[in-house]
Amino acid sequence: MSADYEFLTVDTVADYVRSRPALAGTVDPDRLASVEEIGDGNLNLVFLLKDEQGRGLVLKQALPYVRMVGEGWPMTPERARFEVDSLRAHHALVPEHVVEVHDFDEPRHIIAMEDLSDHRVWRHALNEGLVHDGAAAAMGRYVAALAFGTSLFALDREELARRLAASVNPQLCLITEDLVFTEPSVDAGRNSVLPANEQDAADLAADEVFVTAMGRAKWTFMTHAEALIHGDLHTGSVMVRAGDGTTDCDSVKAFDSEFAFYGPVAFDLGALWANYVIAAARAFALGEDDRAAWALGLPAQTWDAFETEFRRRWPDRVDGRVWREPFLEELLTRWREETWLFAAAKMSRRIVGAAKTKDIETLPEDLREGAARGVLRTARQAVRSAAADASPAAFATMAGDLLRSTRTV
Repeated sequence: MSADYEFLTVDTVADYVRSRPALAGTVDPDRLASVEEIGDGNLNLVFLLKDEQGRGLVLKQALPYVRMVGEGWPMTPERARFEVDSLRAHHALVPEHVVEVHDFDEPRHIIAMEDLSDHRVWRHALNEGLVHDGAAAAMGRYVAALAFGTSLFALDREELARRLAASVNPQLCLITEDLVFTEPSVDAGRNSVLPANEQDAADLAADEVFVTAMGRAKWTFMTHAEALIHGDLHTGSVMVRAGDGTTDCDSVKAFDSEFAFYGPVAFDLGALWANYVIAAARAFALGEDDRAAWALGLPAQTWDAFETEFRRRWPDRVDGRVWREPFLEELLTRWREETWLFAAAKMSRRIVGAAKTKDIETLPEDLREGAARGVLRTARQAVRSAAADASPAAFATMAGDLLRSTRTV
């Protein structure tokens, strides 16, 4: 797939900033101290600009293909528009937890946004053994803000219909539908595991209870247009910053929402829970049991903050005639159970599928084997256990037992 627009380079970003009036005053393009291409994701070019006064700017350009594969996997660059629309909608609701957009160049699919280089990608920080207390709760509040503020609880019917239509994002949704829900158990040629984990992958694919649950998860993902969700919310799409000399976060911000669309609220929650399990699997593999226990406390922090924030907003719903308190309780119960389901899907794809995580992949192979096995078995058990007790505490206990029993030492 050939591009009909010019790609940014380290050598052209200064001229680009000069050409965009909306970026005047963000950085001085005539006195740039550094320009780095920092994109480490699967899809985009990302440049960090710093001027001599210490001001920063990030430019993110969507490529017309999947970067980790190349031109052999075409991908619409219009995803940048979905990202901008979602970031602006989310920022309006919860500005303290969403990266700010300064400008959008739609013809060249370039987003200019605030510099968060004084933050850390949460996944990287976790892998280094750092603690950022409050991040999990912040993400719970963020998801609750979207669940309420972009849904029929806060918007009139015409506005909701307009936003829903504008968010239809079929090409990126198809990636999720395939890579997250289908391919971990029905390989399309993109899966891979260590030789020592081939039997674990085979057991996953042969598990009819798990595969049926993934069918249910995929159906829910494709049919439940509840809110404008992030769509790819994991520890690699959250930036964190700790206060001086503390482990308490003074800033937590979500970014990379190009998979945003009107979908099921619990999908974002499940993605977070899955990545907390993956962080715990790494800690157990390294013999850091106390740290693993801390990581397994994060699902409760996210859920509790989500529920508290959603309940806080509930009295402001636009129509309370039939959406009364019993319905609220039913809704929260269903979302909690679906969080387990989506967590299972996200855990399996990160071990078996095409886009893995550094938490597991950077472990030595002998340790990686047990960590991967534990995550897959946790995914399989999650679809069986949620109906009995869908509490975050039960989730953490289940995951901890399986991760400890499968680690290789």
